[in-house]
Amino acid sequence: MKLGRYLHYKNKFYEVIGTTRYSETLEEFVVYYSLNKNFARKSLWIRPKKMFLEKVKVGGKKVPRFKFISSKID
Repeated sequence: MKLGRYLHYKNKFYEVIGTTRYSETLEEFVVYYSLNKNFARKSLWIRPKKMFLEKVKVGGKKVPRFKFISSKID
């Protein structure tokens, strides 16, 4: 999992800061925060890694849910 900036398919930007696991199932999750003005910058979010990396159908075409943009700058 690359750390850094990602673009969500709905044109919102996020910063991935790491991964973690759920202790009961060992399922891996991506830890990230929003870079968008409508969310507090450092409020953390998690999403199952499988879901984070999956492709979604948009306008009949499959696109990444989150697309890697760049490594963390600051």
